[in-house]
Amino acid sequence: MYQKIIIMGNLGRDPEMRYTPQGKPVTNFSVATSRKWTNADGTPGEETIWFRVSAWGRMAEVCNEYLSKGRQVFVEGRLRPDPETGGPRLWTRQDGTPGASFEITARTVKFLGGRGEGVAVEPGVTPEEPPPGVEEGEEELPF
Repeated sequence: MYQKIIIMGNLGRDPEMRYTPQGKPVTNFSVATSRKWTNADGTPGEETIWFRVSAWGRMAEVCNEYLSKGRQVFVEGRLRPDPETGGPRLWTRQDGTPGASFEITARTVKFLGGRGEGVAVEPGVTPEEPPPGVEEGEEELPF
């Protein structure tokens, strides 16, 4: 079995990099994807979905160095379900409304033009190793 998710959107905040106790770098950032449409009555509609992205290894270092709030990015990876619910991570916002986030472990990240910068400016960086807890070759298809 195999699953892949591809998103393209804008960073909602600057990336944050940290190191695991074993010294492996991990960078987290949020990406907003949006779509707009016109309803049958002529009123505009809009939907924004937020994703939390984790990049590991060398890719984490490059993302931390080159990405910033507002930058457009292309991310390919796998969805990481909440261990308790098996779905998106759920929480209650400060105003009492429910919230959910979709978590992605990045396999490829491509930096796109941001805020008027234009086309792709960096090639994708693929991870050198899988994140902790993932066995080597687990993400590879056997055929």
